[in-house]
Amino acid sequence: MRGETDLARMLATMEPVLRPEEFGYGLIPGMAAIPAGLVPFATVREAEGLTVIAPCAALVRHGIAHRRGFACISLSVHSDLEALGLTAAFARALADAGLGANVIAGLHHDHILTSWDRREAALACLRALSRAP
Repeated sequence: MRGETDLARMLATMEPVLRPEEFGYGLIPGMAAIPAGLVPFATVREAEGLTVIAPCAALVRHGIAHRRGFACISLSVHSDLEALGLTAAFARALADAGLGANVIAGLHHDHILTSWDRREAALACLRALSRAP
């Protein structure tokens, strides 16, 4: 299940895909369980509880207080978990454009949460990086 490790190939084939729904970050305190029916995009266990990242509509439906305002862009390239430089390259490109990047690495793909209001600019920035020589 190893993925791509060559930075030039990863950049050329990253094919960013913007998910259509607005995402948010919520917190399930302590060791409480994820509510039945909520399917988070991602979770992170922290000292304060379980951070859940999910579409805002789902967080609202389940009564989870959250911080909204994030777009999720997934990179289609299957990058290896030990690949070097991909995160740095797209984070730098987004930062240079004045855009934040909260990154989640899955086993096969990287996912970037960035400003919902500037999602199209972020997508354009990533597409330009993919086309750069």
